[in-house]
Amino acid sequence: MDAPSSSPFDAQDFARRVLRTEADAILGLIPTIDARFDRALDLLQHGTGRVVVTGMGKSGIIAHKLAATFSSTGTPAMFLHAAEAVHGDLGMVQADDVVVALSYSGETEELLRLLEAIRRIGARLIALTGAPESTLGTAADVTLACAVTEEACPMNLAPTASTTATLAMGDALAMALAQRKGFQAEHFAHLHPGGRLGRRLMRVDTAMHAGDALPTVGRDAGMADVIQEISSKRLGMTCVVDDEGRLIGVVTDGDLRRHLTARMDLLAHRASDVMTPQPVSIQTGTLAVEALHLMEARKITAVVVVDAEHVVRGVIHLHDLWRTQMV
Repeated sequence: MDAPSSSPFDAQDFARRVLRTEADAILGLIPTIDARFDRALDLLQHGTGRVVVTGMGKSGIIAHKLAATFSSTGTPAMFLHAAEAVHGDLGMVQADDVVVALSYSGETEELLRLLEAIRRIGARLIALTGAPESTLGTAADVTLACAVTEEACPMNLAPTASTTATLAMGDALAMALAQRKGFQAEHFAHLHPGGRLGRRLMRVDTAMHAGDALPTVGRDAGMADVIQEISSKRLGMTCVVDDEGRLIGVVTDGDLRRHLTARMDLLAHRASDVMTPQPVSIQTGTLAVEALHLMEARKITAVVVVDAEHVVRGVIHLHDLWRTQMV
C-alpha cells in the first residue's frame, strides 16, 4: 500500500484500499490451486479420524474458525492450541487424524515443536503457509501456499491480508470436502437445529404429535369417545382411521359445534357421521415450513401426517411451528 501522505486522512478511501488489498490477496490464490489441493482433499476425505486444526496468534484464531467450519459441514474437527499441545493437549491427536497447521511464516516455534510428535503419532499433516519452502511447508504431507504480496496494514506488519487469504483457502478446503461428501442442506439442518436455517429445514416428523400424543379413533367410535380423545390430546381434533390405521377423516372442535348448532342428538352418532372426509394431509418427511404455509393457506390449525400407505403417523399443530420461530 502507498505510504501515508500529509494530506487529510480519508477514512472511506483508506477502507476501500484495505478491502481491495484483501480481495486481491484472495484472488491471488486462485492460480495456486492445483493437484496439491486434490491431495489435501484426499487426506481429509479418507482420514478415519478427526481433523485437528492448529495455529498460534492470529493464525490460531483462523484455525479455530476453520475447525468450526469443518464440523458444521459434516467433518468432525477440533481446534488444538499449539502452545498447549506440548503441555499435554497433544493427547487429543490420534494416528488416524489429519492435522491442518496454519503458519504464515512456516517457522512458528510452537508448531515446529509439534512436527516430531505428529510424525511419531502417525497423523497426516497439511500445512497452510505463505512460505512453502519453510520448515513447516517442507515437513507436511501436503502444503498449500497462502502467500500475499502485501498486508492491508499501512506498515505492512499486522496480519490482515495474509490471515484473510489463509481463511479463504481453509474455507475452500472445507467447502470442497463437503461437496465431495455429498453434504446437503438437510444435513446442515441436523447440525444446526438452533439456527434459523435449521428451523426452516426441520421435518414435520421432528415436531409432530405421535405415539400416545396422537389423537385417533375408529370410524365406529361413539361421540363420547371422540370428545374424550379431542379433549385429552388437546389438539382440537382427532383423526378417524380404518382398521389398518389409514386416514379416512377428521373430527374437529368446529365439527362438533356445527352439529350441536344443527340441534342433532350428537351423542347418538358415531365418528363417521360427523367427520370431515378426505381431510388435508401431508407426507412424512415434509419440511415443517411447508406444513406451516399449508395451514396458513387453508386456514386450519392442524394437519395430519401420513406415510406412503396413508397410515396416520402424527399430527402437527400450527402452534408447534410458530414456536420454532420459522416466520
